[in-house]
Amino acid sequence: MNPKIRINLVDGRIIDLELYSDKAPATVANFLKLIDEKFYDGIIFHRNIPNFMIQTGGYFIIDDTITEADDRETIKGEFTSNGFMANDINHEVGVISMARTNVKDSASTQFFICSANVPHLNGDYAAFGKTLNEESNKVVIDLSLAPTRNIAGHLADFPYPVIGIKNIIRL
Repeated sequence: MNPKIRINLVDGRIIDLELYSDKAPATVANFLKLIDEKFYDGIIFHRNIPNFMIQTGGYFIIDDTITEADDRETIKGEFTSNGFMANDINHEVGVISMARTNVKDSASTQFFICSANVPHLNGDYAAFGKTLNEESNKVVIDLSLAPTRNIAGHLADFPYPVIGIKNIIRL
């Protein structure tokens, strides 16, 4: 049975997802470990791009200051171009995937949820689950359309006003 999780936003909206341990076992295990440690409690979305995705897992706001999350151990990128053949999840609306740098094994805490079908990511990013219902998809799409601005010179697609995550829990 695949684990299910709920992202509770500060504004009361929710995103329910199912995680595919059979497709990306190390990614799902890492994500659930972070949830159990309450790592994501209070984290903010820091990159929202319409018709693409919403990204979180890297920043908090502490005393009105954007603060980077603590570094965590990186995990092996579970996707085809990195030699991992079991993951055939396509990046489409509602798919959750690990964010990373140009280094294929650099993912740790940051993840994104697709707000559109983005096939150019297939096989190059570790997708590991999908939204459970249309209501969750609507929330993801709505979040991707939030107004953004450049913050601190390097967060060009930062949603403003801020979109916060109250917590992420297992269902």
